[in-house]
Amino acid sequence: MKHRIMRLRVGITDGDWFELLAAQANLEEVNFWQPGGNRQFRALDPGELFLFKLHSPNDFIVGGGLFAHSTLLPVSLAWDSFGIANGARTLVEMRERIAKYRREPAANSDYTIGCVLLEQPFFLPREAWIAVPPTWSPNIVQGKNYDAQSEPGASLYGAVQEALRATRPTPAIVAESELPRCGNATLVFPRLGQGSFRVLVTDAYGRRCTATGERTLPVLQAAHIHPFAAGGPHRVDNGLLFRSDLHTLFDRGYITVTPEARLEVSSRIREEFENGRDYYALHGKEIRLPTRAELRPSPPLLSWHNEHVFLG
Repeated sequence: MKHRIMRLRVGITDGDWFELLAAQANLEEVNFWQPGGNRQFRALDPGELFLFKLHSPNDFIVGGGLFAHSTLLPVSLAWDSFGIANGARTLVEMRERIAKYRREPAANSDYTIGCVLLEQPFFLPREAWIAVPPTWSPNIVQGKNYDAQSEPGASLYGAVQEALRATRPTPAIVAESELPRCGNATLVFPRLGQGSFRVLVTDAYGRRCTATGERTLPVLQAAHIHPFAAGGPHRVDNGLLFRSDLHTLFDRGYITVTPEARLEVSSRIREEFENGRDYYALHGKEIRLPTRAELRPSPPLLSWHNEHVFLG
C-alpha cells in the first residue's frame, strides 16, 4: 500500500553497533534494538525513514533505513532472526550489552527488548556524516521525529539524499529509486529481509501456530507458502506460522492449506512412515488467520503450494 512520506526519525545508537554493521557487506535489514523492552516503538509508519545518530559529542547522523515494523521480542528470538544484523557478533555479546544498558548482571536471562526493524539500511562514511539540525537538544535520550515536508526536516531529508548520491556505489546503500522523497512522492512498503519476514509473520498470527494454537514461542516458525528460493517473496501474505514439525511437513509437501484456509494432510505420511495419527486429526481443520485481512495468506499462493508442493 502506498502512502505519502510525512515523517523521519532520528534515533540514537552507540558506536559499536554502527561500526560493526557498517563493516558488513550487503545487509538487507538490521534490528535497531532498545534494551528496555517495556514499550513498543510507534513513532513511524512502515516505509518512513529512520536515521541513526551517534552519542554525543558525535552529534552526527551516520546512516539509516526504511522502517518496517516494531515489536517486543526475547533476545533469543531477536538473535535467531537477525544474527549479526543485531549489531553484535554473538548472542553472548548482545546479552552483555543489554545487561550493561539495563544495569543488571550479565546473566543468561532471555531479556525482552524493543526491536525496530529497518530494511535496506545504509551506512555513511565519515566524510559524509550529517550534522544534526540546529534544533536538536542534548537532552534527547532516544530520538526525535521531523516532518520531512517542512524545516528543519526537509533540509535534513535533502542532506541524506545528497550524501547517498555522493557515496554511491557502496554495497549497503539504498538505491535512490527506493528512497522516500518529500513533496508529493509516495513509497511502497519496504522489501522485507528474512529476519523481518519471520518476525512480522509471528506477530501477524498472534504468536500462535495457525493449525494447533501452540504458543511456545521457541518452536514457532514462519513458513513461506511459495519458497523464497523458488521465487516467493518475503511478504506476510506469503507466510504461515507453524509449530516446527508442521513447518517441516509443509515445506516437504506432507501437509498443505487450501485457498479456503483448511489444512489437508497427505496420505503419504501413513504410506511412508506407518504413522501420523496426530497429524490426520488436523485434516480438514480451519486454520487460525490474522485479524487484519491484508496479512492473511494469499489464495493464489496457497493454490500454488497445493499444486506444486503438496504430495496429495
